[in-house]
Amino acid sequence: MDTEAEFDRLLLFEQIRKDAEETYKLNPLDADNLTRWGGSLLELAQFHSISDSKQMIQDAITKFEEALLIDPKKDEAVWCIGNAYTSFAFLTPDETEAKHNFDLATKFFQQAVNEQPDNQHYLKSLEMTAKAPQLHTEVHKHGLGSQPMGGVEPSAPPSSKAVKNKKSSDAKYDAMGWVILAIGVVTWISFAKANVPVSPPR
Repeated sequence: MDTEAEFDRLLLFEQIRKDAEETYKLNPLDADNLTRWGGSLLELAQFHSISDSKQMIQDAITKFEEALLIDPKKDEAVWCIGNAYTSFAFLTPDETEAKHNFDLATKFFQQAVNEQPDNQHYLKSLEMTAKAPQLHTEVHKHGLGSQPMGGVEPSAPPSSKAVKNKKSSDAKYDAMGWVILAIGVVTWISFAKANVPVSPPR
């Protein structure tokens, strides 16, 4: 995606976040609004440093949990929490902490599937989370934790390790693609219900 499109997405989701914050002041018991707010935070997280992204993901989880206090059967919020924990896990280098977050994600994905057993997004998320810890290990073995979420790497001179670096880079992009897809799907579903013009993830 080009820089201009990325900037447009950033502006769009920042506006959605601000609108949700204002709506919350008027009606703090609107579970759909809280889910949109959390979804916008998840989307915005990919534009920040890893530490800031992790904080935004935690803030998103808080919004989803608040939505579930209002509407405990809100399967979109349950599923969004699963995606948030998955994203958080990929940004966490410590395998034990990451596994804990993947386990939480699995719990929430399973709960979403229990609520909507025919929802293909929920089923696919549950299936992918089972594979996520192995991908996490591979990605962090090759140094994802030191990279910005957007995948921008500092330039380095060419070396004789080009093939190994390509494998490392491929693993990073596989993981980040998975995280970004999860965030994109979460956001698209969340905002589709709000009639916000957001293109579906590709």
